[in-house]
Amino acid sequence: MKKKFSLHWKGSTQARKQRKYAVHAPLHIKGAQLSAHLSKELRKKYGERSARVCVGDKVKVMRGQFKKKSGKVERVNMKRSVIFITGIEHTRKDGSRVLYPVAASKVLIEESKTDRRRFTEQKVGK
Repeated sequence: MKKKFSLHWKGSTQARKQRKYAVHAPLHIKGAQLSAHLSKELRKKYGERSARVCVGDKVKVMRGQFKKKSGKVERVNMKRSVIFITGIEHTRKDGSRVLYPVAASKVLIEESKTDRRRFTEQKVGK
């Protein structure tokens, strides 16, 4: 495994290659890993199960210490594969409050900042 990144690692069963694929992936591939499930209403409206999280989306945290809290996506960090949500923050030792990073797979998109490129019309086959 001397290479930094290879598309062939995605098909590997070795956990170390799966981890290396996720960590060293270029940003256009990491962006696809920032998808989250859609709410039942959005699922019915767009005919899709999941979508990529974008700034401005209203999301609800489904797992972790901030479970059941909602907020707007304020920032998306593709390099670290995390999102930052308004209202989900923790306190530093000096008393300042800072946004807490949340994995995109642990949230549910409740309202989306829609645009035509993100969601096409409902597919004919569905």
